[in-house]
Amino acid sequence: MPMIFKHVAPVHAAMTARSADSELGDLPGWNLDDLYPGPQSAEFTSDLSKARTQAADFEARWKGGLKAAVNATADDGLGAAIEAYERLEELMGRIISYAGLTYFTDSVDPAKAKFYGDVQSAITDISAHILFFALELNRIDDAVIDACIDNDSRAARYAPWIRDLRLDKPYQLEDRVEQLFHEKSVTGRAAWNRLFDETMTSLEFDIDGEHLPLEATLSMLQDADGERRKKAGLALAATFKQNLRTFTLITNTLAKDKEISDRWRGFEDIADSRHLANRVERPVVDALAQAVREACPRLSHRYYAMKARWLGLEKLEFWDRNAPLPETPKATIPWDEAKNTVLSAYHGFAPEMADIARRFFDRQWIDAPSRPGKTSGAFAHPTVPSVHPYVLVNYLGKPRDVMTLAHELGHGVHQVLAGAQGALMASTPLTLAETASVFGEMLTFRALLERTEDRRERKAMLAQKVEDMINTVVRQIAFYEFERRVHTARREGELTSEQLGKLWLDVQSESLGPAVELSEGYETFWAYIPHFIHSPFYVYAYAFGDCLVNSLYAVYEKTPDGFRERYFDMLKAGGTKHHSELLKPFGLDASDPGFWNQGLSMIEGLIDELEAMEG
Repeated sequence: MPMIFKHVAPVHAAMTARSADSELGDLPGWNLDDLYPGPQSAEFTSDLSKARTQAADFEARWKGGLKAAVNATADDGLGAAIEAYERLEELMGRIISYAGLTYFTDSVDPAKAKFYGDVQSAITDISAHILFFALELNRIDDAVIDACIDNDSRAARYAPWIRDLRLDKPYQLEDRVEQLFHEKSVTGRAAWNRLFDETMTSLEFDIDGEHLPLEATLSMLQDADGERRKKAGLALAATFKQNLRTFTLITNTLAKDKEISDRWRGFEDIADSRHLANRVERPVVDALAQAVREACPRLSHRYYAMKARWLGLEKLEFWDRNAPLPETPKATIPWDEAKNTVLSAYHGFAPEMADIARRFFDRQWIDAPSRPGKTSGAFAHPTVPSVHPYVLVNYLGKPRDVMTLAHELGHGVHQVLAGAQGALMASTPLTLAETASVFGEMLTFRALLERTEDRRERKAMLAQKVEDMINTVVRQIAFYEFERRVHTARREGELTSEQLGKLWLDVQSESLGPAVELSEGYETFWAYIPHFIHSPFYVYAYAFGDCLVNSLYAVYEKTPDGFRERYFDMLKAGGTKHHSELLKPFGLDASDPGFWNQGLSMIEGLIDELEAMEG
């Protein structure tokens, strides 16, 4: 089933409504009709019932029979069984995608929360009937499976999926234990995830008597007025501190939950389960993290010292880190301008890429307004291959919002192109899932930079790109290091809020450098990062993707002939190939220690250019 990043007919009308703002223009809300007309619709009710029936039938037909299936062909063979399994995954994915997208538009709405919770429970119960399939398949000898793939053309199509599935074999447990883990997930990890989401979206931040949601308050940290940034930073710290007990409990519980699961499954390192899911080797990630840590003095430390001078400050306060430079244009960017900017950049690289991205605008596949109750941040949710992805952003007209739009549309284009692989093989490991999104950002940045002739505006654009890259690479590896320290310490017992705050300040100080003052209040900022809750150790995928794209873009600039075709082939592959296979046509190898330095050197080059502009 597709991963959720995150009653009731009236909800449907609300989701498809557009939001008008005098400065931003007409902001679109998504139309979920392509999934279902409504939560109470006959189509949704029928599919939920169908999923229950088909899952029970699948269990009755295939449980205990896979050893025979691998020696059969046609409708009795393994290929036929996998096809039926994939159809069920597609159906369940469609159902839970609709419930999740409905919920994340307003997670504090009790009706939407109940709908999502009920559907989660139903899908957990339904999928329990097919849990046996992967477990039983993995108990069959490799030689027997290989022979089946050779003799059954329908099974051969799923060879990449079978190959990936068998990587899980050493870590799978006895069937009844797996079923217990599965069924209790809805009252365990999933429940704590939901508590985090509903708590976070309900928070309000007091700015001069006005109570703002999280997204609007975070956006103020990019305000040109230093006093407004300070008020936003202190408001964030105050509200986080008031709720720190809840976030500390959630973090402790989920870290312990992961430790139990890892111990039972036999994972050696605290991040090995994520590496396995990402189909990336631990030494590759270790090399990335080490390269970034060693580069901090010449990247983030150096850049923030320059920025402090530009702003006339001895040091940057934590609320100044993302402040715009004085050269930055202050005008709000209307939605239509953001749309045209991204589509133009995509078209300059490949018209096909722009054509796919344009569908998101034309067919209401984007939910753009920031509003109370809506999940913060942004995501592109693939739903299922038979439908299409949906993009969520919180658009406030900042330059970074344009880059976020480019980023999420990159995900969307990738998901559309990979959809032809089907429900089991379209999904891309997180390390590669960030490739198209970061590449989309890079295309947009380069297109804007090329048409900017004013020296001051160029400096502001370069600075913003450097900051985005530092946030994507240095900051995310610092997040990864924070998670490693938290999960390691949690094995010795519960962590207090103060301990978590100290771990946070330690890694942030190391990554940001001496030019950033981490004053009182910042020790609470670990609490709002959703990746720590939803996807432990996800964060290094951003750094992986950014460095990978930097290397890819360097290849594109040096040898553009044939690059677009190779790039599209990579995106269309979905999850059918290992990162080594996908990068080989570009002459790149992520296992080479020098690979990461090649990607980091692009960031350093931009900082060099900025430093030269000081003279």
